[in-house]
Amino acid sequence: MTTLSRPPADPSAPRPRGWTSFRTWLLFGLQDSKGRHPGPGVVSAAHEKKHPWWQVMCLTGVDYFSTLGYQPAIAALAAGVISPLATIVLVAVTLLGALPVYRRVAGESPRGEGSIAMLERLLPRWGGKLLVLVLLGFAATDFMITMTLSAADATAHFIQNPVMPSWLQGQNVPVTLVLLALLAAVFLRGFKEAIGVAVVLVVLYLGLNVVVVATTVVEVLTHPTAVGDWWQLLWTSHGNPIMAVAIACIVFPKLALGLSGFETGVAVMPQVQGDPDDTEARPTGRIRGTRRMLTTAALIMSSFLITSSFTTVVLIPEYEFEPGGQANGRALAFLAHEYLGLGFGTVYDISTIAILWFAGASAMAGLLNLVPRYLPRYGMAPEWAKAVRPLVLVFTLVGFFITFVFNADVDAQGGAYATGVLVLMTSAAVAVTLSTRRRRQRKRMVSFGAIAAVFVYTTVANVVERPEGIRIAAVFIAGIIGISLLSRVRRSFELHATHVHMDRNALEFILDDGVEPIRLIAHEPRRLTAEAYREKLVSAIEVSHLPLNYHGLFLEVVLDDTSDFETELYVKGIERHGYRILEVHGPVVANTIASVLLHIRDVTGLMPHIYFRWTEGNPMTNLMRFLFLGEGEIAPVTREVLREAEPDVSRRPWVHVG
Repeated sequence: MTTLSRPPADPSAPRPRGWTSFRTWLLFGLQDSKGRHPGPGVVSAAHEKKHPWWQVMCLTGVDYFSTLGYQPAIAALAAGVISPLATIVLVAVTLLGALPVYRRVAGESPRGEGSIAMLERLLPRWGGKLLVLVLLGFAATDFMITMTLSAADATAHFIQNPVMPSWLQGQNVPVTLVLLALLAAVFLRGFKEAIGVAVVLVVLYLGLNVVVVATTVVEVLTHPTAVGDWWQLLWTSHGNPIMAVAIACIVFPKLALGLSGFETGVAVMPQVQGDPDDTEARPTGRIRGTRRMLTTAALIMSSFLITSSFTTVVLIPEYEFEPGGQANGRALAFLAHEYLGLGFGTVYDISTIAILWFAGASAMAGLLNLVPRYLPRYGMAPEWAKAVRPLVLVFTLVGFFITFVFNADVDAQGGAYATGVLVLMTSAAVAVTLSTRRRRQRKRMVSFGAIAAVFVYTTVANVVERPEGIRIAAVFIAGIIGISLLSRVRRSFELHATHVHMDRNALEFILDDGVEPIRLIAHEPRRLTAEAYREKLVSAIEVSHLPLNYHGLFLEVVLDDTSDFETELYVKGIERHGYRILEVHGPVVANTIASVLLHIRDVTGLMPHIYFRWTEGNPMTNLMRFLFLGEGEIAPVTREVLREAEPDVSRRPWVHVG
């Protein structure tokens, strides 16, 4: 078996300078086709250190738990006096809906691919690719708004702290841009201690929140008048408790920000330490640890959501939640200052700013893992999209633009954030429902189908209530699909093979003729009769003036999924009706032939010759067939792919057409 690979770098080569040096730095890691990066949310290599599930929970918790910085205030502003009841409904959806779904996702994507990869496997070919692009648009919305919203809320905690100078008031946009720029600088420099930093931040932040929540709960219990006022307002506003619960079930989608974090939890799954006997095919310990991580995180967050939503609504005047109010986007920080003093409140602000900023780092790393995992593999992104630093710059510029558009307003970005989160959760619920259906698990299919229906309702209700979220997601989706298709067309003449493997029979067929030129006849695998091979051989001998005693070596490309781009090729040597055949499966005929020819040249040191017939049909029709069906006019396209892959004409395999 042979394998085509890149040669190692020459250590004696002179170091590049100037523009070349900058380009080398910018595109560092380009050969890593998975776009791995040592930051929060990174998919670790098999040899890298794994961590206990509770430490990895802190890594995903910087995204999930940090929403406490703004969730209670957004909930109070959106749902008003009914916020605690709506939060209870949200918690029920979390524990009875999102948690079972993602526990199932963890079992079916133990390498951190998530629900998007599950749907990709369930819906192959172009339909699956298009669905993935749409979901990537929503995922980009989720992660990008996580970055900008978290930075904006960190800015609010920074500016509204009483010890900050007054001239900072109203400077939310510049401060948010500085935080985003610092985030980009960290990723451009490289970041390795994600787990350790996350553990410290989460433990400190949750500890401070325990103090704030416990203090405010005691305050509520010692002042029953405040609870009575809230209950009276709830009663007079909604008639009776039953009606209040019904309305809470209707308005809880406004609180959907409290559902974030599950997709990130699955993405960091490869970091979880498994059992010693875990295998890559079935990492049982890793799956068990991840499920324990998701369950614990959901229970912790649910407890904080219920208690904080109650104490903030009861203890904070309604007008403080409005834009410009001291509790807008920072309800728990307001309570920390109000009941625990300036010193503790300032420490709480610093902790909140740190974890919100780190949540942006987690979102950035999620994007850096998600985009290179799909788009370059589909041929739907430039080659440089496999490198980390160009993507960091692109995402940072997009974050700047979003910050300007929303004026660094936390409340204004809540709808877009919730839309991205809910669509991803809906897709996960649909994916596990389809998975149980395929495995004929009827009871589970009905259960997950009901959960999917709840998420569909929640998503639709959120879109109707705050349509700006779907508009932003639509912009991301249109941009991703447009750029992806243009990139696919632009890269159509590139080699698609990441590796080429040849079995022993194939090598023996190639080397059978000794030092003579290696001649191959292209043949369509649709015509597999002995008569078809005989006619093709006779025609090639007559038209291309091959030796009369030439026995023939045929090259056949069997089309698989034509929507694929980067693939490994496996060339098998087989005999059919007494004729020798090199059979290879690939997504595009011409590009696959070119890759095989170059591999034969490199393995044998001999120049291969390939013989074609002209393809009948309209040239434009053949071009469309080539772009979307992998066929079309094979001979000239093969020659063009070879020309782009090998500039030196003396080292380029020969293409003959008759």
